[in-house]
Amino acid sequence: MVIAVVILIFLGILLSFVPVMLWISALAAGVHVNIFTLVGMRLRRVTPSRVINPLIKAHKAGLNVSTNQLESHYLAGGNVDRVVNALIAAHRANIELSFERCAAIDLAGRDVLEAVQMSVNPKVIETPFIAGVAMNGIEVKAKARITVRANIDRLVGGAGEETVVARVGEGVVSTIGSSDSHSKVLENPDLISQTVLSKGLDAGTAFEILSIDIADVDIGKNIGAELQTEQAEADKKIAQAKAEERRAMAVALEQEMKARVQEMRAKVVEAEATVPLAMAEALKSGNISVMDYMNFQNISADTEMRGSIGKMNGDKKDGQ
Repeated sequence: MVIAVVILIFLGILLSFVPVMLWISALAAGVHVNIFTLVGMRLRRVTPSRVINPLIKAHKAGLNVSTNQLESHYLAGGNVDRVVNALIAAHRANIELSFERCAAIDLAGRDVLEAVQMSVNPKVIETPFIAGVAMNGIEVKAKARITVRANIDRLVGGAGEETVVARVGEGVVSTIGSSDSHSKVLENPDLISQTVLSKGLDAGTAFEILSIDIADVDIGKNIGAELQTEQAEADKKIAQAKAEERRAMAVALEQEMKARVQEMRAKVVEAEATVPLAMAEALKSGNISVMDYMNFQNISADTEMRGSIGKMNGDKKDGQ
């Protein structure tokens, strides 16, 4: 009994390490795989079913794929099942696609099966509304539908959908901007697609643009009028600033003139203050007599009296 149990345990361990059932399935499908190859996969930390099942699938589809190719792609981190499915789809669609090219596309991070399907059934990419301004200042918004087909030869190193959408948007903006009027764009929206298609926007991308159709065209803001309004408002503010500057200069000049008047009055007062000194000096030196000085005082008093009388008569006339 002990010997029988040991034998059963040994057989269980052996069968779990050696995928006998997978080997039998491969033989039944007509795929000749050495049992030691499966054991070697276990030793190389390769899941045998991840390689053998796609190999059986490829053999049934008539593809010439070896175990080493699938195992090396698995060890490189690729998706073996997806690569085989893509090869089968390409074979059925009569698309020339080698295993090396398919594996390179898969390792580049692209979905190679989706690319093959897109080569058979083109994909439609819808852009958001793209705004452009015509020469008359009216904003025009256009939405485009881009029909693309995957280019298998440019999948490795080619730009993606974002680049295609950006280039189409640039072409739409350029076409609208070169139009004389927004009405011309509304009347002939096909001019946008024709102009964009003629620029070869799919160069360097992983796609081939089949058609560009304008799905919708809307009128936006009057950008030209808004710019003119903003310019007029800016000119108004500049004129107001210059006027305020001139007013400030005039006020400053007025204050300066008042200061000069006060300065001149001060000089007059200063000059008048020297008159008594000069009179005293003249009297002292004998240049004038006392009678001359008295006559000067009488004349000054008479002048002041006449000025007061004239002022009173002027006030009476104003009152009448």
